[in-house]
Amino acid sequence: MGNKILTFGEIIMRLSPPGHRTMKQSHELEFFFGGTELNVAASLAAMGCKVKHVSCVSDDFVGESALAFVKSFGIDPSFITRNEHPLGLYFLEVGSSVRASRIAYNRLNGSFANIEAGNTDWEKALEDCRYFHWTGISPGISESAYKTLREGLLKAREMGIEVTADPAYRSNLWKYGKSGKEVLKELVGYSTVFIGGVNEINEILGTQFSPDKEGFLKACRELTQQVPSIHKIFDKIRIGVTASSQQTRGRALIDGDYFETELLEVSPVVDRIGTGDAFAAGLIYGLQHFDDEKALHFANAACAIKHTILGDINYSSAEDILEVMAGDSGGRIKR
Repeated sequence: MGNKILTFGEIIMRLSPPGHRTMKQSHELEFFFGGTELNVAASLAAMGCKVKHVSCVSDDFVGESALAFVKSFGIDPSFITRNEHPLGLYFLEVGSSVRASRIAYNRLNGSFANIEAGNTDWEKALEDCRYFHWTGISPGISESAYKTLREGLLKAREMGIEVTADPAYRSNLWKYGKSGKEVLKELVGYSTVFIGGVNEINEILGTQFSPDKEGFLKACRELTQQVPSIHKIFDKIRIGVTASSQQTRGRALIDGDYFETELLEVSPVVDRIGTGDAFAAGLIYGLQHFDDEKALHFANAACAIKHTILGDINYSSAEDILEVMAGDSGGRIKR
């Protein structure tokens, strides 16, 4: 088994009014490329990891630009296909203080939604990989995306690769006739590391555990009982004071042992988008390089520092994150 990481998911364009303007008051938009799983891939690449990404983009100059963006991180694009459908996109109004951010998606008929199952050579894609990361966003976009992901997960299990699952359930997806919760439970069953908390477990299992520590422990035990392939559970907790002030903390249950990080506060927040992806990337990096408890602390620091970076992706190096993890959060200029 190698040390590469494979991610699967949509490459999407984000359009935002500059600054903290609303759409109504702006006549221009900034664009950023991102996508939940690509955010993880790019963050890992920024930390020095070798990463491959499986996706599908539009066969036009927009898709070409998206591919150039992927390549700029050193991510292997060999398994990104192209088709005649437009690249998916979303609009974001960035909130401030008491005004919340707002998002509108346009992705359900895009290039990734029309990815063709059976077209990915998963054995070759997973060659030399130690981890395969997926989220619940991808199988919710279309049935073909679900089938493509399922093919990859089955092959990863066959090859003995660790599979990290961030099974985020988005009710505004899942328009093609399948039950999102049933599909996510199935796909989590092909995974080994669960990145999520009580809300995600309740959604998948149909349970009603409380979000406190005792509820988290009970939820984790129920998950591992119903889905025995899961052997590690990591949870990111975000406390929103206002749109401009956030606090983050991590907790985990691994082989019966409970871990929890310190609370990190970020104020003012520059950009909240991609902070959960930064946590996932930090965790995967940490699992490759540290013990489980230190990996959790590293993931929490990665999540916190992403709040200070504009765009969807955490551009921080592993050294940057380690400094925050060590308590160096004073913001002194480095000369």
